[in-house]
Order: sequence, then C-alpha cells, then structure tokens
Amino acid sequence: MHVNRTRRAHRGAAALGLSVAALAAGVTTAAGPAAAGPRTAPAPAPACSAAYRIEQKLSTGTTWRMCWRYEAKSGLVLEDVSYQPPGEPKPIKVLNSAKIAQIHVPYDDGTNEYNDVTDYNFGSGLVNLAPAECPGGTIKTVKVPEAFDPAHPNVKGLCTTTRSRGHAYRMQADTGNKVYQAQGKDLLVYTVNKVGWYEYMTEWRFSDDGTLNMNVGATGSLSPFDYDAGDGRGWPIGKGAHSYATSHSHNVFWRLDFGLDGSSKTKVEQYDSKVSAPASGQQGPTAKTTRTAVTKELAGDAATMRWWRVVSTAGKNKDGHARSYELVPGATTKYSGRPFTKHDLYVTEYNKCEQYASNNPLNCGTGHGKSVDKWVNGQTLTHPVLWMNVGFHHIARDEDQQPMPVHWQGFSLAPRDVTAMNPLTPAALANQNGQVEPR
Repeated sequence: MHVNRTRRAHRGAAALGLSVAALAAGVTTAAGPAAAGPRTAPAPAPACSAAYRIEQKLSTGTTWRMCWRYEAKSGLVLEDVSYQPPGEPKPIKVLNSAKIAQIHVPYDDGTNEYNDVTDYNFGSGLVNLAPAECPGGTIKTVKVPEAFDPAHPNVKGLCTTTRSRGHAYRMQADTGNKVYQAQGKDLLVYTVNKVGWYEYMTEWRFSDDGTLNMNVGATGSLSPFDYDAGDGRGWPIGKGAHSYATSHSHNVFWRLDFGLDGSSKTKVEQYDSKVSAPASGQQGPTAKTTRTAVTKELAGDAATMRWWRVVSTAGKNKDGHARSYELVPGATTKYSGRPFTKHDLYVTEYNKCEQYASNNPLNCGTGHGKSVDKWVNGQTLTHPVLWMNVGFHHIARDEDQQPMPVHWQGFSLAPRDVTAMNPLTPAALANQNGQVEPR
C-alpha cells in the first residue's frame, strides 16, 4: 500500500520533470549501454560491454546470455537475450528487449490510483541487497538515474545467481530398472524496488530447458494510513474489527520485443480448442484445435483452451520446424476499471515511442494515445510487440503483518519447437526422436 506519495513526489519532482522533458525530446535517460534497435541477423554474443553483460552456463550445459541496462521508470531492462542449449552450435536469439511497462495500483474505495512506473519512477527506488539475498551469486552495482537519494546513486541492487528448480524430467524404462532423471537449474536475475510502503521483487528466471519465467512479487508493509472501517471495502487487521485495511489491485504489465533467430519479423498465432460430445460409436469426447494467424494488432483475452505463440520467420530446428515461444499466463484477476486493464494480452506494431502501458510520458505526436489500448488500431503486424497484463486483487489478511509475505504474479514463455528434442535429453535416448519403439 502507498504512503509518502506526496513526500516522494516532492523529493523527485525536479528529476521527474527533467525525465519527461528529456523523453519528449527523444533523449534516453538510462544507465548502461544504449538500447539496441531491431536486428535482422543472428548475433553470436550480446552486443554490450562486459560490465553490462550477463552470461551463465548452467551445470546442465545450457548457456544464457543477455545485456542489461537500467532506467528511472522501468528499472531493469534486459536486451539481446539468447539461449544456447547443449548440442546447439551457436546462441539462439529470443528477445530484443524485455521490461516492466507499468504497475497500476487502483484502490477499491476510488480514493487513490497510482501508476508506479511512470508517475513515481519505479526504477529510481532500487534498494541495496545483502549478500544473504543472493546466495552463491553476484550482486552488481547499478548507477541509478534520478535516484531517490541523489547523494548515493550507486546501488548494489542487481543479483545474478543460479537456483535448483526440482525435476527437469523423470522416465523409467519399460524394461529393466533404468531410471532417467535430471534436476533442473535456473539462472535468476532480480532486483528489489521500493515504492511507498511496498517493495517489489522483479524476477527473471531463465531455465536450462529454454523456459523464461517473469514474475513480480510484492512485499514490505501494509500502509498505516490506508485503513477505513466504515466503507465495506477493507478487511479487519489486528484485534477485533476496528482497523480495516483498504483493498486494492496490482496490475502489472510487461513489454516484450521478440527477436527470434535474430529477426524482429516474427509472427503471432492464436490457438483455440473446442471439445464436442462423443459422436455415435465413439468412446469419448473429441477436441479440435484451430490456428488463427494474428496479422493485425490485437487486444486479446485468455479463455479456456486458448493460447498464443510467437513464431520465428528466420530459423528452424533440426526437425525442420519453425522455432517459437508459447505464452503461458499465470493466475490473474482481471481489473475492468480502466480500458487498458480490460485485456490480458496486447499485440502492437513496434513503435519506439510506445514504451509504457499507461500514462506513457513520451511525446508520440498529436492525438497519439497514452495507453496500450489506444495503440491497437488495426495496423498490420510486421514487427509485433507483446504486452502481458497480469492482475492481483489484494484483500489484506492478518498474516500480512509484519513484514508482508511476498505475493507473486507473472507468466512464462515456453519453448515450442526451439530444439528438435528435449534439450536436456540424455545421450542414451538421443536417437529417440519421433515415433519410437517401447524402450
């Protein structure tokens, strides 16, 4: 919950005004290397200096590479992200860039509504991490633009480490007692940003099987100023039924610019499956899956048995199938209060001026909308940009004190035909591609 908004706004007012003016003039106010433009050729390594490069070979043999930079609004921005599993001769480009594009926080009583990224310089609130918060990893120092504490802009706030994620797979042979199993590993990249009483943990997990997991976790404290016992829009916290913490929502947006196989000219597809009752003579129901090419800008909604994927036009796996990544939404509570929060997924044509999902501060020209819903206007897609919206309705509970347990929201990108087989396939099973005899 938010407090010190006015005080924080005063403290950063001059910097915020400068930021908006600079953005309107086309100036990038960011730490780290300049943002790379769209690319059409595969790159063997991230195009940034060593100080802004993240490269991790996991114990299972997969290597992830990327560049990072830092900006006052979105905070951490990852660029030129590539994945190289065992057996692939060179890195496979996945993303041109990825970042948080908004954290929209409306309160249930209608009194307050915040855009934490654009109105309160989410990135400027980066906090120092203790070594115990990054076990076995490295904490990088970030020069924070427009830092809330101008006297101390250098913050030890970017953790890169590895984590176990449990079973990557398990398979027992049909004959004998042989068991094939492996424990999966992730590269974890994360920061913590403080806005008011909340502390947001922004996690980017890169798995050895090619999956990307993007999550924001909210922790910190319940605001002592956001209690109202009389309006019926809160939950009693503490002894008896006297102090009601006001309920509110967190609507988090991510902006994803894909560059599969080094090309921004990707395609987007939507898949829907329909289940029908058993026909005469059939044992069970049938299901038919239909593919729809998304050729124009889209405001999409999740539905039962619906999914989307982003498809490469520049590369195929060793089976001859086009590489792609499937969007896997996490649990969400869709907020209908604003037009830009009414949809789960937006797909827009690339425009370097369209950077934030709401209250976009850049000057995109007269009549150009300020939120992502206004940018879906039927334009043909040649370089699609995806905006994921994941909501969480926070109704406080006694367990939220003190400190508040982390509540997570996010989604995944799952590889679909990026490699010809499971990239972690053991050597003994490497010949079992396609229909095979019982093992």
